[in-house]
Amino acid sequence: MNVPRATPRPKIAFVVTASCSLGFLAGQLEYLRSQGFDVSVISSAGPEQDATRQEGASVFTVSMEREIAPAKDLLSLWRLWRLMRRIRPDLTIVGTPKAGLLGGLASLLAGVPKRIYVLHGLRLETTVEWKRRLLAGCEWLACHCAHNVRCVSRSLRARAIELGLVAPDRCSVVGEGTSNGVQIDRWRRTPEAEATARQTRECLRIPPDAPVVGFVGRLTRDKGIVDLYGAFIRLQPVYLDLRLLLVGDFEAGDPVTPALRAQIVADSSVIRAGFVTDVAPYYWAMDVLALPTYREGFGNVCVEAQAASIPVVTTDSTGVIDAIIDGVTGIRVPVGDVEALTAALGRLLGDPLLRARMGQAGCAWVEQNFERKTVWKNLLANYRSILQSAPVNH
Repeated sequence: MNVPRATPRPKIAFVVTASCSLGFLAGQLEYLRSQGFDVSVISSAGPEQDATRQEGASVFTVSMEREIAPAKDLLSLWRLWRLMRRIRPDLTIVGTPKAGLLGGLASLLAGVPKRIYVLHGLRLETTVEWKRRLLAGCEWLACHCAHNVRCVSRSLRARAIELGLVAPDRCSVVGEGTSNGVQIDRWRRTPEAEATARQTRECLRIPPDAPVVGFVGRLTRDKGIVDLYGAFIRLQPVYLDLRLLLVGDFEAGDPVTPALRAQIVADSSVIRAGFVTDVAPYYWAMDVLALPTYREGFGNVCVEAQAASIPVVTTDSTGVIDAIIDGVTGIRVPVGDVEALTAALGRLLGDPLLRARMGQAGCAWVEQNFERKTVWKNLLANYRSILQSAPVNH
């Protein structure tokens, strides 16, 4: 009697540069395993790998430098190639700049049948001269190592095509965009969340009735910290108890000036929480989220804030324009326009009813378009479609 052989589980391998980027995949790995996939994850070493293991994924460590480091990059490429030859995935999904390039090249050289490059953003947008040309060349190569380039927002796709990095028929956006969606119930503003918000303010020594402008992310020039602090100073004479809550920290890459850093550190009305593992209580402690960014792949923090019923002020830069509805869930201002940023923040701080209306609209919009399980289902359909498509000769 002939017993039919079990169909092998398709093998998917994700590659990101730093382990902190594994947050882009939280929950998705376990979901894909439940849908019949064998899932592997490759990144530099870091504590976030433990959570990935708990989702049942196979975890492999390959050290990759975030900045340009030719000798180390070649070594990382060789190690990635050897690993790809060993685990033999049916599909690789590479993302973040360095892993996108090295992981994409290794997948191509190892003969991986199907390859996706997830474009999370374009660092080159805020660089000039030789560095811009170098980054453009690396992005072009990463795109051409992949069969499909998945952009995390529509404006990012349009920008990549405009810059000649990829052909329109080889790049796409799944659903409404985003990397991994948001877990709506985690951010929702419930009575328990309100109690936590009061406790968070107390711990941070923020008066209960003080207006709070919040920011979540790296404290760098690209994220608009210079503009945000400039707007905050302009608003202080109008809102005497105003606080600026910064969730994140300064970084060596793309730093603000030492003088501005010292001014922010010395300002008692600026609350620096640093990087935290659970951001939700900090959103709940805010009245408005500000993200005056100069470039983005997709404004994930904007979506999280709206899920927490917080209105958002952001810019019209690539990526982030897809993360709010201007005039409905938040306000967009021109990139680098401190006066417009000041006016938008002041408008929301001075109008509690407008904040509430935009917060409610934002929560409903995010729930409809970016709920995590909906995003996962869309990604699952995309992966299956690519795996079942005809072989591509490149």
